[in-house]
Amino acid sequence: MIEWSEQHKQIRAMVRQFVKTEIAPHREALELGDLAPYAILRKMNATFGIGDMGLAKFQKDIAREKSGETREKRKPDGKFREHKADEAAIRWLPVIEICKYSPGLITALGVSMGLTVSAIMRRGTLVQKERFVPPLLTLEKIGAWAITEPSSGSDAFGSMKSTARRVTEDDFDGFVLNGSKTFITNGPYADTIIFICKLDEGNAPEERQIVSFILDKGMAGLDQSKPLRKMGLHSSPTGELFLSDVRVEADRLIGGVESLKSGGARSAAKGTFSSERMGVAAMALGIVEQCLTLCVDYAKTRVQFGKAIGEFQLVQLKLAKMEVARMNLQNLVYRQIELAGYGREMTLAEASACKLYSAQAATEVALEAVQLFGGNGYMSEYQVEQLARDAKVLQIFGGTDEIQVSQIARALLG
Repeated sequence: MIEWSEQHKQIRAMVRQFVKTEIAPHREALELGDLAPYAILRKMNATFGIGDMGLAKFQKDIAREKSGETREKRKPDGKFREHKADEAAIRWLPVIEICKYSPGLITALGVSMGLTVSAIMRRGTLVQKERFVPPLLTLEKIGAWAITEPSSGSDAFGSMKSTARRVTEDDFDGFVLNGSKTFITNGPYADTIIFICKLDEGNAPEERQIVSFILDKGMAGLDQSKPLRKMGLHSSPTGELFLSDVRVEADRLIGGVESLKSGGARSAAKGTFSSERMGVAAMALGIVEQCLTLCVDYAKTRVQFGKAIGEFQLVQLKLAKMEVARMNLQNLVYRQIELAGYGREMTLAEASACKLYSAQAATEVALEAVQLFGGNGYMSEYQVEQLARDAKVLQIFGGTDEIQVSQIARALLG
């Protein structure tokens, strides 16, 4: 793919109009934390039929599963299917456009409809999928994916302390969960929570199996904190979770008790990491495109030393580098769309490389935009200030830059 089709451009225009009328006017309220993002996201979901499209695909996947068709049977056959590529393009276009004004909205949406749903769909039982996924796709319920702990940031699995202990009694067959999670997107408001922990079977912590559970808001022993204050992404509520002897039935274990024999929750979580990292390219593209638009306009109209600053070579260099970053990011998004047409997606190492470059490019461009605006760029009145704060987290969440480097190097070295 080398450019957007006419259909894509029409969809983009519709999304831009929605952003102009429904998001841009509320940017300040979202930034100050006076407005939670979910009403806007639900309206967007309904306006563009995102939930309906998600449900249609979900029902098709469920029908295939009931017929006995497995993921293995649906492996890519090397043929390009344009409708698959179009589905991917339609998925990424709103991400790009909304991130021009509020990357936090996309973060909240992506965790709920993306990571949370993916965690259930990748490994959940048929009953779990039919029970928990539809309300997440329509945003009737908000989802959270809880893996990070206070002492286990980059070492998500190795330093994990949260546990699940099997309990079988006369009136209860399930698990008792304990632990805490932090930096959880949608954590304060989530209705459905994917809680990732270690199975405590009396063995050493480093030998324990990784398991995932589906929790509901309001369960006894589950506390969700108020939103945390943070540097950026103010429109994406982030919080902590505290679990103290939370009792859950065995049917809340993703994949069911039988899944304990295969021990695949760790690989499923890694698959979710790939999806999260791939999405950073589209988010970064939105941030860079907006920074470039704002900077070009400012360079044309801001006068210093008797002429527009765009006539100075150092300013031109900044703009040129921003355009190079925009082109590279757009090509990364195009690559993902083309891969989708072939029924493929990036490997974990490729997704890590994609995230590493995209996050660094967005941060560098946004900071240069602040520099180009000078003192004005440091003021919250000018949007580049917000975009610089929002861009920085792309180098942190979903695995820091350092973790991406490690993942890429491991793949290269075998």
